[in-house]
Amino acid sequence: MAGYLEERRKQVDEALDRLLPREDEPPAKLHQAMRYSVFGGGKRLRPILCLACAAAAGGDPRRALAPAAAIECLHTYTLIHDDLPSMDDDALRRGRPTAHIAFGEANAILAGDSLLTLAFEILAWETAPAPYAPGQLIHELASASGSRGVAGGQYEDLSAENGAPDEARLTAIHLNKTAKLIRAACRIGAVSAGASAGALEAFSLYGENAGLAFQVADDILNVTSTPEQLGKAVGSDAAHGKLTCVSLHGLDGARRRGDELVDRAIRALAVFDAAAEPLRAIARFIMDRRT
Repeated sequence: MAGYLEERRKQVDEALDRLLPREDEPPAKLHQAMRYSVFGGGKRLRPILCLACAAAAGGDPRRALAPAAAIECLHTYTLIHDDLPSMDDDALRRGRPTAHIAFGEANAILAGDSLLTLAFEILAWETAPAPYAPGQLIHELASASGSRGVAGGQYEDLSAENGAPDEARLTAIHLNKTAKLIRAACRIGAVSAGASAGALEAFSLYGENAGLAFQVADDILNVTSTPEQLGKAVGSDAAHGKLTCVSLHGLDGARRRGDELVDRAIRALAVFDAAAEPLRAIARFIMDRRT
């Protein structure tokens, strides 16, 4: 699995390097901040899932590389903005100073805005194949990103701080803040390959459950990991009074919840053959990871 992830990560990084503005292109400091944030490490899980779903649907994953890069641009924008003093106020991301620490708060906001815009600029050149509408790829990413997706999830996450335990609210936060973008990555890969309606539904179910498991794992790591392992502060969820799976169910309950979600994700792939094996392995990796 490690070899597969590394190979795909390199492919995604090559696409990102090609599509992002160069560091010396004016305004240079803004472009440096964008590249600093994009190339600061990370697993590239979302774009890799996009490529893996394209392959499992019978398509050529190389045709999904630009959409995969767009997904990572948008994901990086969310991280930059999440770290801002007005949001989670984090000083470290992937073992390095966050963008607002390294480049100043205003430049970090602009870098995030620019990456968000670049994501849709990239997708604007990508036409979805039949039977999908030409703009389906843009629709998939947009619908996962705004007030009904990542932005709405971040709003609910901040609003729930120091609030009462609430299972329904926690599920809504996890779904919008994390799972919808991972589900969109899976759907974008499948759409780019012209997957059938039934296959698209299976990939959607897989992505949603894998995405929920990913956030549960993040909640666990915030309690059990170290700053060196995680590349950012630990214990911050409790310090901010965050509503998390651990705060609601405890560590053992959170682990059981994560394992259940991984099982659901894998069961969603029952209709696929060995071509979907990387997706099964990624689902297992989500709960086993240490970063």
